[in-house]
Amino acid sequence: MKGMKYLAGATLGLAGLTMLAGVAAAEESKPTADLTVSALSQYVWRGFATTKDSVVLQPSMTVGYKDFAFNLWGNLDTDRWGGADAGTNSWTETDLTLSYNWNIGPVAMSGGYIYYGLDSVPDTQEVFLSATLDTLLKPTLKVYRDIDHSAGWYATLGVSHSVPVTKELSLDLGAQVGYLAADDASSYADPHDTTKAYRNFHDGLLSAAMKIPVTQYLAVTPQLYYSFPLSSDARDLLKDANGSDSGIGRRDASFVYGGVAVSLTF
Repeated sequence: MKGMKYLAGATLGLAGLTMLAGVAAAEESKPTADLTVSALSQYVWRGFATTKDSVVLQPSMTVGYKDFAFNLWGNLDTDRWGGADAGTNSWTETDLTLSYNWNIGPVAMSGGYIYYGLDSVPDTQEVFLSATLDTLLKPTLKVYRDIDHSAGWYATLGVSHSVPVTKELSLDLGAQVGYLAADDASSYADPHDTTKAYRNFHDGLLSAAMKIPVTQYLAVTPQLYYSFPLSSDARDLLKDANGSDSGIGRRDASFVYGGVAVSLTF
């Protein structure tokens, strides 16, 4: 985790230099930047709850140049649950994402790499590829491949739609389903036979958000989520994982959570 913080700092510096060089070299291709801080009632990742009865703060910075983007994201648990394997740090995660975007006709493509710097559990790494079709509901397929600690595949298929509320505001709705396939039981074990790898339809996620512009560069976005299992195996796996000493100590598989994000874009 400490090494990850040094890597993140060095990468941030490199991203800053790249941004300044880009401005000097090509005025017509200006870098973009987005700074966002979210305050949520819970942190749920792919159906797994990592926090309990506490607000989480999740700062994020994205720097883009042409078709490339760099993102640095973190999670701060304001009242960390004290399970046996929970650790003592309030700062529980630092993720670094590098991505490249391109288009193939009406399909918007994105691919890249994610480094997960985690507290109390081993760090891991993923590569990913996503495709969004420019049509009704914007169907999006994303495929992730863990190449490190939790080797396996995770794929989502999602749709989204914006409902106009006023001239400037719209309600952004989303829904997605996820499929998780571990390479072996050491990554994720079948809840009914722990010698076998877990492979099943895993989690569903419904979302609603409304971006409220405050100024040209500043926006506030209230958001609400509902995460739930898609199969009986997923329900049992999530209950077992969330109820263990390394989980949140509560055998839950479905969660309603939400909060607000403040974004500065320039």
